[in-house]
This record gives sequence, C-alpha cells and structure tokens, in this order.
Amino acid sequence: MKKHIKFLGLLAIAAVQFACSGDDDKGTNVPQPPADDTFIRGSDISYLPEMESVGTKFYNNGKEENMLTTLKNAGCNTVRIRLWKNPANGRSGMAEVKELAEKSRRAGLRVWLTVHYSDSWADPGKQVTPKEWEKLSFEDLRKAVTTYTETIIKEINPDIIQIGNEINSGLLFPKGNLIDNEQQCIALLTAASKAVRAKSSNTKIMIHYAGIDGEKTDWFFNKMNSIDYDYIGLSYYPMHHGKEVTEITSTINALGEKYGKKVVIAETSYAFTLLYNDFTNNNLGSNDQLIPAYPATPAGQKAFVLAVRASVEASAHGQGFAYWGGEWVAFRGKQSAFGSTYENQALYSFDNNALSVMQAFAR
Repeated sequence: MKKHIKFLGLLAIAAVQFACSGDDDKGTNVPQPPADDTFIRGSDISYLPEMESVGTKFYNNGKEENMLTTLKNAGCNTVRIRLWKNPANGRSGMAEVKELAEKSRRAGLRVWLTVHYSDSWADPGKQVTPKEWEKLSFEDLRKAVTTYTETIIKEINPDIIQIGNEINSGLLFPKGNLIDNEQQCIALLTAASKAVRAKSSNTKIMIHYAGIDGEKTDWFFNKMNSIDYDYIGLSYYPMHHGKEVTEITSTINALGEKYGKKVVIAETSYAFTLLYNDFTNNNLGSNDQLIPAYPATPAGQKAFVLAVRASVEASAHGQGFAYWGGEWVAFRGKQSAFGSTYENQALYSFDNNALSVMQAFAR
C-alpha cells in the first residue's frame, strides 16, 4: 500500500513539474540552438508541408535528406513560417503551422512566425482583412486581433512573432490602413503587441517593412514609435529595393541608433540560374534584375547571400537574416503552369539537391 501511495505521489510531483515548466520549455525536450547563438540565420520553409504531402524529396550531396536536417546541419538556427487566418485549402493555417513548428523544434531550430492577419498573402499593396472579420466594427476587430494573437501564443509560442507582413501601408485594410487610418493601424498593432506580452515572457516581437530606403524606413518606423516591439524587420530584394547591398548597413545603423532596436533582413533571395524547371513564370528571370557582381550561378547566389549577411553583421544593430523561398522548388511537375515562381531562387538545384548557398548559414 505504501509503495502504491509513493508511486501516486511521484506521479503528482511529475505532473506539477510539467505543468509549471513555463513558456521557455516550448513543449519539447530536444536541444535548442545554444543560448549564445543569437545572430539569426533563418530560412522560410512555409511551403514544406504542402511539398511533402505530394512526396517531394530533397537531397544533400546526392543522398535523400530531410530539409530541416540539411538546414540545421548547414548552420541555420531559425525557420520562418507564415500563418494565415482561414486559408481556403488549410495551407499555412493554424493546424499545419503548429505541426511544422513542432517538427522544427524537434530538429533543434527556433521558430519565427510571420502572421499575415489575412486569409492569404499580405504585402505592401495587399492587406485583405480575413473574411471572418470583414464586417466587424473597429473595436470588435481590435478585440479579434487580441484574441487571435493570444491563441497563436498559446498554441505555438514562437521564439519570434512578426505582427503583420510587409506592412508598409498598414494591415487589415481598410480599417488598419496606415495612410488613411493611422490611429487605427497603430491601435491594432498595439493590441497584437500587448497580447504577445501578456501571454509570453520570451517571444520577441518584430515589425516588418519591405525595403531598405533610409528615408522611407525612417518615416515608417517613426510611426511605430509608440508600439512595444523588439526587432525591426526589412525585406531586401535587389529587383525591388535597389542594387546597393552596402545600403543595408547604413540603413540598419540609422534605424538601430534612432529607435534602439535590433534589425533583421527578414526576407532576401537570389537566383542561381535564369532557366526554369516548370511552365510557371519565374519572379526573377532576366539579367537586368541582377546585380552585375553576382551572376545567376550557384556561386553568385552564395556570394550574394554572404554579402547580405556581411552587411548585417557590419552593424552593431544587425541581428540576422532570413532567406525567402528557399524550399519552393518545382514540386508540381515540370509541365505545371501553377508551380513555383521561385524554383531558380531556391536553396536547391533543379534536381532538388542542396546548393552551395547553404554554406551561408554557417555559424
């Protein structure tokens, strides 16, 4: 009888210890990146579940290898995953993202969520309010943002949460349009930030702007001054944001010094070829979109990413970088007209073998 009571007592203690493990545990016991490995070396992997669902295989040195394993072994310490509210097909929805986040943590990678606050893509020109929220009053929309953000932290508790994606003109249009409804935009972002702080003591908050133009970024982040956040995130694509890689350093210096934040290049990518591997038009496909010093070759792609990384590291305010579209190979077949627009900018060759650009993640 005493042995039985002792056993029940041990179970009770174990249960209390598990329940009180805190939000730093992330729900796993796998080793995470070392505490002193704080410079973000990230890769967006949002398409990975969809690609794996149709049997896409990835290789490293000619041998089949899980992408998360390849990234981790290359030195990547963070994966970036987009989250949509109620996507039509469930892709990038809460259930899929939660599962991918858990897999990534088991692989020893930190999790960075990019929350679009939309049912599909959000970017500087498109910030569509989720259908579920489109008829809400502003006050009810603010409450919905709070509740949803709290749910994200409860379900996934990311290491980094990006409240909005490329919100140059705000989010949740029209009510959260920064140009037309500035106070409401700031109120929505403040609601999201407060929800994170209330539910997590360790999650870093990022605000994300597309571009590295010093004047425009200063205008934008000056508007964000009243919001509680940790990281400034910037997108940098030469075809959209200029071909002076060194401008990254000067912009990070200016923003870091003025606003007291760490700065991350949240999205960047580059072509390893101008050829194509399916019948879908590619996002980048001509020499005039390139920087002459970095040709569209595997070596040129690697050199570009290393140059971006070096430009971030050159500033005391630089916190890291993330590669976008690295997983997005031509996974729907060579005849698909609805395949990948990024196959020639992936981290993998046209036969899905890891390219030398992976070395840019090395610690």
